[in-house]
Amino acid sequence: MARENNVTELIITGLFQDPNVQKVCFVLFLPVYLATVLGNGLIVAMVTVSKSLHSPMYIFLSSLSMVEICYSSTVVPKFITDLLAKVKTISLKGCLAQIFFFHFLGVAEIFLLVVMAYDRYVAICKPLHYMNIMSRQVCHILVAVSWLGGFLHSIIQVFITIQLPFCGPNVIDHYFCDLQPLFKLACTDTFVQSVIVMANSGLIALCSFLVLVSSYVIILVNLRNHSAEGRHKALSTCASHITVVVLFFGPAIFLYMRPSSTFTEDKLVAVFYTVITPMLNPIIYTLRNAEVKNAVRKLWGKKNTGMK
Repeated sequence: MARENNVTELIITGLFQDPNVQKVCFVLFLPVYLATVLGNGLIVAMVTVSKSLHSPMYIFLSSLSMVEICYSSTVVPKFITDLLAKVKTISLKGCLAQIFFFHFLGVAEIFLLVVMAYDRYVAICKPLHYMNIMSRQVCHILVAVSWLGGFLHSIIQVFITIQLPFCGPNVIDHYFCDLQPLFKLACTDTFVQSVIVMANSGLIALCSFLVLVSSYVIILVNLRNHSAEGRHKALSTCASHITVVVLFFGPAIFLYMRPSSTFTEDKLVAVFYTVITPMLNPIIYTLRNAEVKNAVRKLWGKKNTGMK
């Protein structure tokens, strides 16, 4: 492999070519990234500090927020700084590292969303056994399995990629490193690798999405036996999760369940799930959850009291 690799540095084309448009994007996306880190960081802090948010649902929400911070930080900081650079470059090793962490954290998020759906299923369909089934130890195991699943998935992706020879060209048609744009630079036919990658990424996303849909169909059927107040509370909690699932899985399935292309639309869809969605998650969960809003007020009240 080392003898066949003449490429050590890659040039990234970016999202747009017009320098003025890139400056506008910088002004727009920098606050979005800061809001992502602050919003998700606030949720992690609240769940850690507030005793009322130590239930399984909030343990998973805190883990999801931590993943969102790391996931967004894998791509967005370099993307933002590149918007002000005339020539956007990244080393081949740096590119592979970005691919590894991007897929690792992305799939960990998918598995966490599935775990959160399972938590809601047990809470609504088996309320009497909820505390026994979703013990603190089980919650931590499920979180660890989600991270492990993402790690194993990403190892497979990177292992496939590092065996490819790269001898030129070195221009990657994207604003960050991903598998399909990188495969186009390989000095060999990558059809088999592309199929494996599409199967690995796409089937995980599709199967997880089908599991999520099935779980919520079962939940909705079971809610018919609940009181009106119980249905409203359950639906309010589930609605936040369903919204996040649709925002994350829609673009992911669109990009990874079909052959690659060079359309600008693909890059714009990627911007949605790498930049926008991680910022929306804390907003969605906070606005629709009374316990989280109360925890924010208490945390803010303690902060103001301390300042006085």
